[in-house]
Amino acid sequence: MDPHSSIIGLILNASFIVQLVMFLLLLASVISWTLIFKKSSQLKRLDKSADEFEDDFWSVGDMNRLHHTWGSQNQQSEGMSAIFVAGYREYLRLAKKPNLGRTEIIDGVHRAMRVVLNREIDELEHHLPFLATVGSTAPYVGLFGTVWGIMNSFRSLGAMKQVTIATVAPGISEALIATAMGLFAAIPAVIAYNRLATTAERLGSRYEIFMEEFLSIVNRQVVTQRDSEK
Repeated sequence: MDPHSSIIGLILNASFIVQLVMFLLLLASVISWTLIFKKSSQLKRLDKSADEFEDDFWSVGDMNRLHHTWGSQNQQSEGMSAIFVAGYREYLRLAKKPNLGRTEIIDGVHRAMRVVLNREIDELEHHLPFLATVGSTAPYVGLFGTVWGIMNSFRSLGAMKQVTIATVAPGISEALIATAMGLFAAIPAVIAYNRLATTAERLGSRYEIFMEEFLSIVNRQVVTQRDSEK
């Protein structure tokens, strides 16, 4: 078998522009797979953490105990527990001020939780735009490498007196490898982006629903506390 007809041989004998395109696509593919594994692990961890926190939240019922458990752990709270800790901490601070009305307390707790919620949603969506970019642009980058390689092949064929399939095939083959690498980088990125984005959106919705439920609980607690003080 002619070593120049192998995949490695075709890549090594490709023009500099085509090799550069292949290198960029390979780099994009490696980064994409790294982010896919990292993001999948992160979302699984956050989903499990949300399940554990919700179980504690609805079974324990003691907000002080929950705040102590999830707010004073050695590792920083994240996800749903971080939203709860921020909201309850703000509630404890505002509840000590007798001159504040129920609306001011609820608004303060809501703002504190909304800040953390936005930060957590940003964390959920982190790196996803890169996968979307690779999925949408990699085929076109590979196509550019193919067009450039075919253009160079036909330009070199113009100087030949006799053209056969054997003289055309290597140049066309090395050019088509760029398209194959573009698809190799794009297809996993698109599939992973759709799956991870759906998971991130679902987690974000869980966070927002919990925030509204917690605000409702705080509202009832403030009303009960103010009625008992009368």
